[in-house]
Amino acid sequence: MKIVVIGCTHAGTAAVKNMAELYPEATITVYEKNDNVSFLSCGIALYVGGVAKDPNQLFYSSPEELAKQGIQMNMKHEVLNINTKHKFITVKDIVTGEVKEDTFDKLVMATGSWPIIPRIEGIELENILLSKNFKQANTIIEKAKEAQNITVIGAGYIGVELVEAFEQYGKKVTLIDGEDRILNKYLDKDFTTILEEEFNRRNITLALEQTVTRFTGEDGKVNKVITTKGEYETDLVILCVGFRPNTDLLKGQVDMLPNGAIIVNEFMQTSNPTIFAAGDSCAVTYNPTGDHRYIPLATNAVRMGTLVAHNIEDQRVKYQGTQGTSGLHIYEYNMASTGLTEVTAKQAGISYKVIDLEENNRPEFMPTYEPVKIKVLYEKDTRKILGAQIISKADMTQMINTMSVCIQNDMTIDELGFVDFFFQPHFNKPWNLLNQAGLLAL
Repeated sequence: MKIVVIGCTHAGTAAVKNMAELYPEATITVYEKNDNVSFLSCGIALYVGGVAKDPNQLFYSSPEELAKQGIQMNMKHEVLNINTKHKFITVKDIVTGEVKEDTFDKLVMATGSWPIIPRIEGIELENILLSKNFKQANTIIEKAKEAQNITVIGAGYIGVELVEAFEQYGKKVTLIDGEDRILNKYLDKDFTTILEEEFNRRNITLALEQTVTRFTGEDGKVNKVITTKGEYETDLVILCVGFRPNTDLLKGQVDMLPNGAIIVNEFMQTSNPTIFAAGDSCAVTYNPTGDHRYIPLATNAVRMGTLVAHNIEDQRVKYQGTQGTSGLHIYEYNMASTGLTEVTAKQAGISYKVIDLEENNRPEFMPTYEPVKIKVLYEKDTRKILGAQIISKADMTQMINTMSVCIQNDMTIDELGFVDFFFQPHFNKPWNLLNQAGLLAL
């Protein structure tokens, strides 16, 4: 069996490592545009902020390690065309310019995603940067050394983390977003308000409910961001407005969502059974609603890549779907969410109820304790759990992993009230906070 893998970040790395073990007789060939594999882009803000001191630790594998497993690694190679009918690809060596063809029995599409670059006047000016790969992370660090005013466009996870890193680096920071609040896709307003107050306390400018209309510059470098509501002087701009699936090579050849995300079945096969796909190039099954959605997360990518390996010869292990579970640490706050928020539940037209709980994380007789804010959504008729959010200065985020399992297994809010959780005063209260949320619903 000859397997060609295009792209080798999270999904690609997981796929080839497992395939090399499962199918030692197979020929596995990787084509990757970059000179590295497995870069943890979620660590960019930690690298920029100086928390991660050694950038090499942001990689959990290398081309050399994969080559030792017998995988044919072709770094700095760009795939120009995929012919799914006749099972061959056209590839260009970026270093030499040589173009060649290669054949395959099975193809794995693990090309990931790429930052959305909006068409804005002046976007070609110097010091307007993206934040996705290792090279871009290094450029951000170098440029930030000289910058005093830094503007981040996009208030999702990456944008918010960079704002924190730059502020702690002593920079004057502006955060611009078209929504009326930060982290709109992940947390409801009663949670994001807590973080916005923290940002305001640290003199971070929140320029919300406005969009960028143009950039102006001097000597070819950006010096001002113009929005629908104001103007902001800047030395450096980081674009964090979202990602799009990198799937143009298969356009018109396999089924996709309107945004280009490849639709796969529970065994990671596309509509062409010889073509598999995994990671940020794919749509995933979203368990709270049962439909396909684009949720680019590294956790989804490594799971899907591993499943490709197990299913590429025979259909053996089914994908269990995702709840879009994610977590974030900003300043002293730890937060996480899974499944639907009130915003996304309304968008989906789901009739739901909410449990809001504010409680201390452990008994008040302990020397220290911290307030915890929890929200749980459940369906009005079936009482199935749909989503949960948590925030606290204590790290209670593992509770959201528990809630993710509850959603995946169709647990009801009433069952949550009587789940067997341990009690120990160092960690929690006699009635676990998740138990308390379930009991409130009763």
